[in-house]
Amino acid sequence: MKEKKTASTPFQRIEVIDALRGFALLGVILMHMLDYFGYAFTSLSNNLSPSVLDISIDRFSDMVIRGKFLSIFSFLFGLSFYIQMERASKKGVDFRGRFLWRMLLLFAIGLIGISFTYLDILTIYALFGVILVFLFPLRNWILMLIVFLIFTGVPNLFIIGFDQIKTERSILVAGVMTPGKSVARSEVSKSNDGDNRTKSQIFFETAKENLTVRTIDKITFQFLHTDTGFLVLALFITGFIAGKLHFFEQVHIRKKRNVVLFGAFMLVSLAAVLIARIIGPEAPVNLLKLRAEKGDVPLIALLVSSLNNIGTIAMSGALVTGFISLYQVAGIRKYLSLLTPYGRMGLTNYEMQNILGAIFFSAWGFGSFFGGKGPALLFALGLTIYTLQVVISRWWMKQFVYGPLEWLWRSGTYLKWQLFKRNLNPDKMEIVRE
Repeated sequence: MKEKKTASTPFQRIEVIDALRGFALLGVILMHMLDYFGYAFTSLSNNLSPSVLDISIDRFSDMVIRGKFLSIFSFLFGLSFYIQMERASKKGVDFRGRFLWRMLLLFAIGLIGISFTYLDILTIYALFGVILVFLFPLRNWILMLIVFLIFTGVPNLFIIGFDQIKTERSILVAGVMTPGKSVARSEVSKSNDGDNRTKSQIFFETAKENLTVRTIDKITFQFLHTDTGFLVLALFITGFIAGKLHFFEQVHIRKKRNVVLFGAFMLVSLAAVLIARIIGPEAPVNLLKLRAEKGDVPLIALLVSSLNNIGTIAMSGALVTGFISLYQVAGIRKYLSLLTPYGRMGLTNYEMQNILGAIFFSAWGFGSFFGGKGPALLFALGLTIYTLQVVISRWWMKQFVYGPLEWLWRSGTYLKWQLFKRNLNPDKMEIVRE
């Protein structure tokens, strides 16, 4: 008996979302390349003679890439989760049980990804996906209130403790950062990575360390030392809200709105950063170090942190609306649409980035060579990998309906093998629409 194929085919797929996901993954790989995929951390402050190009790329990444593209990626995951649940709801199907099973499968995929690099975020995405199941029935204003509270830094108040927050502008010496030093690449890496490099030359030992010690450190950092994890949840919910408002279903007819939103996001981002610099202390405060040492935290430092977060998120919004606006221009869309196949294979491409990153920077791979390279070379390497992935994705999607991981995830979700190759006889497959 021949095996019966089941195709769960999305209808009216919104291509700009796939292209935008592909665009987001460009920033993700560039950011992770500059962070050595978590296997080694260096900073230009430790380099006695960085090149002008290295300095320029480092500054560019801080202003445009770091935190922005991963925010878009998180936003799009929240949006995708809503689309899946909403389509099932319209058919009168209670998708909650199957969706929770789907999140369990995503969690398992994330565990495999973490074995290559602890920077893999899919396990956290899976847990947040479970939360979204319970948020699905809530009204938009309640969801917006949750997002507002997180974006404005309310979780920080509980992480630090109200008794540790001081209104005086005086700052502990231990909490002052030296000029030119980044939290993300100085104290964070020290607290999470010890001597900043996994030295094991055996993959399974590295995987064990990533899945245990480093994952615990990551969770502690994101939820107990900072509000990073809560911000990701807020971005998930924001994508959820965008889905409920059918924002992307209207982008092709609301072109003026897209441009207005782009301008508004840019103004908010610039205003937030400017105000943070005006009201902030003369020397930046290392909140992570103050929290670790249980020191008093100046209220002004928390305000500055919240403003910086708002600036980063608003810049992400500007990148999204700017991309959407350009996508509506026919002459530009034909180039941006090259990213659509890449975005449709977003899960596969994301995990391939992590696998390649581990090969380049781990001790069991080529870490002894690539671990000490500067931003310029790493940036070029990231662009090269991304370009190759774009080419492969375009070829793959012409031959197959889904990316490899997307196909496995979907087949596991429905517990039936899904249509894979495009040249299968349509008379021998069952179409199941989401």
